[in-house]
Amino acid sequence: MDLQLLLALVLGIATIVVLVLTTRLDAFVALLIAGLVTGIVAGSGFVETINWITAGFGDTLASVGIVIGLGVFIGKILEVSGAADALARAFLKMFGKGREPWAMASVGSLVSIPVFCDSGYVIMNPLARSIARVKKGAYVTLALALGCGMTLTHHMVPPTPGPLAVTGILGADMGSVILTGVIFTVCLLPVVVIYAKWMGPRLESRLNTVVASEVYGANHDTSLAAKGGSASAEAVANVVTYRPETFLGATPIGKKPHRTNALLGALPLVVPLLLIVGNTVAAAVDQGNQGIIGDQEAEYTPSAWAQPLVFLGNPVVALTIGVILAVYVLLPRWTPRTKVHGWLAEAAGSAGLILLITGAGGGLGMVLRESGVGDALATAVATTPLPAFFVPFIIATVVRIAQGSGTVAMITAASVSASVIVESGLDPLVAVMACTAGSMVFSYFNDSYFWVVTRFTGLDGLEALKGWSGITTAVWAGSIPLLIILNLVVG
Repeated sequence: MDLQLLLALVLGIATIVVLVLTTRLDAFVALLIAGLVTGIVAGSGFVETINWITAGFGDTLASVGIVIGLGVFIGKILEVSGAADALARAFLKMFGKGREPWAMASVGSLVSIPVFCDSGYVIMNPLARSIARVKKGAYVTLALALGCGMTLTHHMVPPTPGPLAVTGILGADMGSVILTGVIFTVCLLPVVVIYAKWMGPRLESRLNTVVASEVYGANHDTSLAAKGGSASAEAVANVVTYRPETFLGATPIGKKPHRTNALLGALPLVVPLLLIVGNTVAAAVDQGNQGIIGDQEAEYTPSAWAQPLVFLGNPVVALTIGVILAVYVLLPRWTPRTKVHGWLAEAAGSAGLILLITGAGGGLGMVLRESGVGDALATAVATTPLPAFFVPFIIATVVRIAQGSGTVAMITAASVSASVIVESGLDPLVAVMACTAGSMVFSYFNDSYFWVVTRFTGLDGLEALKGWSGITTAVWAGSIPLLIILNLVVG
């Protein structure tokens, strides 16, 4: 690899890491500066580099910006309507007595598809505490299973912003990424539960006294809490964790109190996902009938029968339908319009930084492509014995450990390795999953979600690393054989 281009790549990535770790600048600004450094060191002109950054920013947000905004809207309504709580209780009932860790991991993975995992964990943690209180133990097991279940879909299933952005940057099919992300999640859930059930009892007696008292009461017995019992479905059902008046206010006179069941709560999630997957299946069948499936050069025009499915399954249309369902099915009709507007504005605010980071990642990616750094990296990788999908996986892993954010790690990996993927012929679907899976590794002190989980769980110091850093590394390692199989099937 040309020394100047190699230096441009190394300095670009180092810029992101150093600025995020040692300055008060956030990842958005760090990615912009990294793009400038990369282009200038690679020998591109100042004006040309800036033009590439702005063009890449716009192109990336054009493909995923609207979808990210719609996704966080759905998540906010699930939170305030009580739908997330209703879904959690349905999962607990479905899995039955004694299988609470499986239920919590599954709940986490479902809720975290539209809800940022930081917020989702705060919403769902009271349920884990309630179950542990009824069981008289096993809180750490339940908390780890819940948190890591959220990690799986937060990293691998659109419309969560990270995988959605990577899908747009690498040009993968959205429906295929959703299906594959769900399959990876299902395959990795046993890893989550096994690790939580193995490590949880070992850490239960190490809970800090504040959280232990909040969960079990002031006079709890740590030896009994470490063993844990089994909570009955009736006991769990009688514990109140969602109070409508907190979000919706008092029920107007003459109106029915608000209730949301799991079936209705699932609609804003399930309907958009089914529409997007339906688009993917219909397009594949239609392209097969036209004899152009797998032909990247051919221009695809949907047949008359496929057009409705392709239209409704477009992520923008599908998630718009999801937002409408969330607002008009999950919220009581007496909810003031201004209150709903306020919730959606809060959701948009929480998505703002993600949108900026996503666009900046796209800008960095265009600089890498246009300056020749990406092509040089692709050529260098082609001379190594490593499978092509290991490149984005390793980049995401290194960036995640260095700076903490899984979203930044996967977007950086996608941006840097885009040229490698094109030159090597690697399927974009495999590349997307490599970026997202690599970014799950070893969540620790520089990751905001680390602090959310460990503070709510009551683990400090070495115990926090054993519990949370360990379980995220376990699912990262478990994803490697899945990537190898996926690459053999579609790569």
